[in-house]
Amino acid sequence: MKQVQIAPTEEKGHVAHHDMHSVRSASASEKGSLVSHGAEGAAFSKERARAERRLLLKLDLGIMPFAVLLYLAAYLDRGNLANARLAGLEKSVLNNKDTNYSIALACFFVTYITLSIPGTLMAKAVLPSRSIAAGALIWSIAATCQAAVTNRAGLFVCRLFIGVGEAFFGQAMALHLSFWYTKRDLAKRVGFFISAGAVAGAFGGLIAFGVTSIENAKIDNWRILFLIEGIPSLLLAIAVALFMPTRPEVSKYLNEDERTLCLTRLNAQRSEPTGIDWKGVVYALTDWKVYVIAVMYSCMNLTLGSVGGFLPTIIQDGFGYSAARAQLMTVPPYAVALVFMLLLTTFSDWKQARGIPAACVFALGIIGWAVLMSVPPKHATAAQFSARYFACILIVTAGYTNIPIIIAWTAGNSPNESQRAASLGMLNSVGQCLSVAAAFLFPKTEGPAYKKGSSVNLAFQCLGLAIAVAMTTWFRIENRRRDRVERPEERVEVVEEDKFGRAAGFRYTT
Repeated sequence: MKQVQIAPTEEKGHVAHHDMHSVRSASASEKGSLVSHGAEGAAFSKERARAERRLLLKLDLGIMPFAVLLYLAAYLDRGNLANARLAGLEKSVLNNKDTNYSIALACFFVTYITLSIPGTLMAKAVLPSRSIAAGALIWSIAATCQAAVTNRAGLFVCRLFIGVGEAFFGQAMALHLSFWYTKRDLAKRVGFFISAGAVAGAFGGLIAFGVTSIENAKIDNWRILFLIEGIPSLLLAIAVALFMPTRPEVSKYLNEDERTLCLTRLNAQRSEPTGIDWKGVVYALTDWKVYVIAVMYSCMNLTLGSVGGFLPTIIQDGFGYSAARAQLMTVPPYAVALVFMLLLTTFSDWKQARGIPAACVFALGIIGWAVLMSVPPKHATAAQFSARYFACILIVTAGYTNIPIIIAWTAGNSPNESQRAASLGMLNSVGQCLSVAAAFLFPKTEGPAYKKGSSVNLAFQCLGLAIAVAMTTWFRIENRRRDRVERPEERVEVVEEDKFGRAAGFRYTT
């Protein structure tokens, strides 16, 4: 990396030959000039702030609806298997076997994990709107085709292709947002985008309640469920390809003044053209911090996978509700998770803190799983029922809230775009491994207590908490070390791109 020293602006003692009257006159003149420039500077700052607010509003209106709707559709199509199970899918297609249901859940994660890095890099190699739209088209067709399956093999294939499509969307959308928003703006936007997952959980429960309540339908209720949630995703994929803004450098959504301001905020002189910087990819894939954060993400995803695959079952078995009532009772936990996520991500952006908020969310998960383990579901009193339902709220909140925080943490600490794409892809590839395990943790033979599933989740929530605390501590220590090493008189101006967070002046988000 090329670097140049900042030249001193004035020699000491330069005014030694001036008389005192001249110095006083110059000082008065300079003072008036400073006042004038100060007023102009304040006016410019106010106008710049107003322009930035208008730009952010325009970006939010143009990009965020697509991001939210895509995530809503993705989570409906990914998670509706749990609702379809109670609506008769397991009996019709899976021979009433827990193992077949668990394999169907796991099939999604096989392709999702395998293709996450290529899928995220694709959004860097080509325009994100195209790669994301292609992914949405693949998963929406596969999700809709689930309504036509007649055997377990057909369902397994559909689930594999849903994973293929979502691999080109999940982390790629987070990467796409980082092309438009600075890291000070990112967590709140990623949180708003991820909040659609919680909305999907609540909305999916309501849809499933309505579909399960249908009597004397000409086709199975679970087939209706797949059609209702799959076809809109297909239409959305087409809309994304046609209308979602691509990158600020080329998008027609911005006029030239807005484009200049947007690129200035993003330090456009350090941005990369479309294409992949393979040095950045290699650096990300060999960076120990990426793997540690990914393990923490996996700890979170174990709970998320458990909630997504088994929350309706846990509620039905643990509370003795009918299938329709159990679907309805899944709604409040997701609603609470949605509100908590939006509040915490806003706080995280405001304080530019990731580690401590992440640790607090893991603590909620620990409490939730501990309560489910310790409070018996059989012959429970009203207070015990309330405690177990409150625990369900906590585990859903723990499953969702850390997604945007950890994604923003990874993106903010990856200044090179290709490094960021690979880091986010690796976050998903390693981070989803425990989701596969979640598919096998809650066999019906262990209900209604499901102590094995609760204990394993509890252990990994503790590990996630420990990693969050350790990493925020390491980043703080490293930032203080850099503050000491990079003394003010040795400041440098970075001429080439800030490579991989190693250039002078770069500080980690903690």
